Amino acid sequence: MSTNAFEKLSSEAFELYLSTSIPHLEQLPTCLEFYRNFVAQNRPVIIRNAFASWPALSKWNIEYLRQHYGTKDVTVTVTPNGYADAVTDGHFVLPLEKVMPMDHFLCSLENPVENRVHYIQKQNSNLTEEFPELIADSADEIEWVSTLFGAKPDAVNFWMGDERAITSMHKDPYENMYCVVSGHKDFILHPPTDQPWIPYVNYPTAGYQEVDGELKIVPEGDGAISWIDIDPLNPDYNKYPKYKNARQIHCRVHKGEMLYLPSLWFHHVRQSHGCIAVNYWYDMQYDIKYNYFEFVKDLISGHV
Repeated sequence: MSTNAFEKLSSEAFELYLSTSIPHLEQLPTCLEFYRNFVAQNRPVIIRNAFASWPALSKWNIEYLRQHYGTKDVTVTVTPNGYADAVTDGHFVLPLEKVMPMDHFLCSLENPVENRVHYIQKQNSNLTEEFPELIADSADEIEWVSTLFGAKPDAVNFWMGDERAITSMHKDPYENMYCVVSGHKDFILHPPTDQPWIPYVNYPTAGYQEVDGELKIVPEGDGAISWIDIDPLNPDYNKYPKYKNARQIHCRVHKGEMLYLPSLWFHHVRQSHGCIAVNYWYDMQYDIKYNYFEFVKDLISGHV
């Protein structure tokens, strides 16, 4: 398929319904308004005052978590460079996971150490599974969103970590409702129509392990994973000149704001130091949108 057709696909999306900035709503929309204007169009939006009733907005900080949950064991990922589940030195590398008292994790934020980046980011619905005590200050679902999608979230995740922790570019098969409780998150987004310009490469899998007091990359069997091979903060246009055709959409999500990140959108995430967030993954509908996404992927790879 010609590059011109892919260029038309991605450019027309911005001509017809997308913008290079993310719209903001000052109050909660009705379910119908939200579905019609954003979900049906697969278009992101930031909603202010979306969870203003949460006690977490005034409670959750280092002092509060230390006082109430300092002795609680929590699962923390550790990397030397802040990149967990990311490409490093020719491998797709999983982070080292450690279980430690919450107080030890909080101390790592207060006194960061070189080559040790700590992040609570276990994406297994850790809010409901590991931090059920915090649900009283937040929520185990967003009721109006559950009504809209006709189901409860597949996972509810609690995030807190070092400003050096970065989520590499990827996409998810979920409708993502991302709520920032403290600090801010910085997103770089690409719509699904930018798929032709987003390079994937197969990498052998590995994991960080502690060896003689240092974090080392240790290969894990013969497995491989296809992962996005570009850093949107510093793209290598010599290696991937087609990425110049993609349009980065930048947005900052502040305390008290909720980002609706539609399914299949590519995203890269950074954060302020000690940022706290909760996100809700609602399963996407595998409808014609997914069919077209997979069709375009096959065209890119030459399978059609």
